[in-house]
Amino acid sequence: MKTLFKFTLGVDLGDKQSAVCVIDSTGEIVERLKVPTTMKAFKKYFSSYAGQLIAIENGTHSPWASRLLEGLGCDVLVGNARKLPSIWRSPIKTDFRDAEMLARIARFDPKLLYPIFHRDEHAQADLAIIKARDMLIQARSGLINHVRGCVKSMGCRIPACSAEAFHKRAKDHVPEILKPALMLLLDQIEQLTKKIKEYSRQIENLSKEKYTETEVLRQVTGVGPITALAFILTLEDPARFQKSREVGPALGLVPRKDQSGETDKQLRITKCGNIYLRQLLVNCAHYILGPLGPDCELKRFGERISQRGGKIAKMRAIIAVARKLAVLLHRLWVTGEVYDPFYNQRATMKKAA
Repeated sequence: MKTLFKFTLGVDLGDKQSAVCVIDSTGEIVERLKVPTTMKAFKKYFSSYAGQLIAIENGTHSPWASRLLEGLGCDVLVGNARKLPSIWRSPIKTDFRDAEMLARIARFDPKLLYPIFHRDEHAQADLAIIKARDMLIQARSGLINHVRGCVKSMGCRIPACSAEAFHKRAKDHVPEILKPALMLLLDQIEQLTKKIKEYSRQIENLSKEKYTETEVLRQVTGVGPITALAFILTLEDPARFQKSREVGPALGLVPRKDQSGETDKQLRITKCGNIYLRQLLVNCAHYILGPLGPDCELKRFGERISQRGGKIAKMRAIIAVARKLAVLLHRLWVTGEVYDPFYNQRATMKKAA
C-alpha cells in the first residue's frame, strides 16, 4: 500500500545552493526557497521535515546529502538522473522547476525516479583508494606518452617496456638535447610509480583484513585484487539483486532496445551503472580471451561468439564474457562456492550418466 506523506519535497542539489520545492498532500506548492548546500544548513532546515518524503537526483553531493537526510528521519529517494528526461529535456529548465518535478514524480510514483542506493561512507572511502590509484595511472600514462612522443620527434625511440620500468629504460635513450626538458618528467614518473605501488599495497591489505570475500572472487583467473575489491565496494550488498543475471544490466553490459512493431534494432550496450567497474570487467574479459587466458568455460563461450567473424564479433565476445563474468562473480559472492572453471560441462556429463 502506498504511504501517504503530509509533505513531499523535491531538492535540486547545486554546488553552492540547492533549490527546494515543498508540496502538500493535495499537490499544492507550500514553499520554494534555496538552502546552502552544506551539512549545517541542511540539518537546520530539513530537521522539521522528519518522516516526510524527499526526492533528490544522484550527483556529487547526493551521497552525503542522502545519508544526512535519512539520519534526520526523512524518507529519501535518490533519482537516477540519466533516466529523468522529463527534467533535463525540459524546454524551460530552472532549479525550482527541477525541484518541483522531482517532488511531483516522487508523489505520483517513486518508481518513475528509478531510485538508486548510495553505499555507506566507509565503503565510499575505501573505493576512493582504488580510484585514486587509477588517477595516478592515468597521469603516469600521459607523461610516458609525452616523453615517447618528444623522443620520437628527434628521430630516436625508447624501447618497449612496462610502465613500472619506463623511468629506468628511458634515461639511456633520451637525446642530450632533450634531457633538460625530460629528465624532471622521468623523475616524476618514478615518483608516481612508487605511489601507485603504495596504493596497491593498501588495496591488498584491505582485501585481506576487511573484505575477505574478495578471495572467493579472485578464484577466477584474470580477476585480481583491484577488480574483486571494486566489485564488492560498488555493489556493496549482494542482496540488492534477486538474481545474479540482474548484475549485467545494472552495469550496462546489455544492448539497448529500440523495438516498435516489426522493427527491432540492434544497438550498442546501454553503458549505465558504474563506468569504472564496467571497464575493469572488460579488461578481465580481454585477458580471459587473450593468449594468456587459461582454458575454461568463459573462454570457450567467448571464442564461440568471436568465431562468427569480423571485428564486431570479437568486440561482442569481449562484452559477452564481461557480462557473464559479472554474473559469475555475484554468484560466487552469494554462495561462497569453490570456483570450477568447467562447472556446467561436468554438470551436463553427470546428467547424461
